Amino acid sequence: MEVRAIARYVRISPLKIRILADAIKGKPAETALEALRFMPQKGAAIVEKVLRSAVANADQEPDMDVDALVVSNILVDCGPTLKRFKARARGRGTRILKRTSHVTVILTEASL
Repeated sequence: MEVRAIARYVRISPLKIRILADAIKGKPAETALEALRFMPQKGAAIVEKVLRSAVANADQEPDMDVDALVVSNILVDCGPTLKRFKARARGRGTRILKRTSHVTVILTEASL
């Protein structure tokens, strides 16, 4: 059985979150939370919040053991990109792409 939590339209680039997702994929949920707590990146707080939500979702299931949860998968997909421009020399403007992400955390029970 699996539980999941999704954060959509998060204002951070998917590339930055995928680094964090690869670091905690396959670890027990408690170990992953401890690791995220001490990571200096902005995305660590975002992934930690989604992971805590997934653990809370698992707590609502009557037949799931919260202590045996493992991060089986983390999906980081691209959201819509906000297009802005910045004024440059000689009357020109250049594009600035402000990227967004959709983060999905999937937890399963560890098979003992």
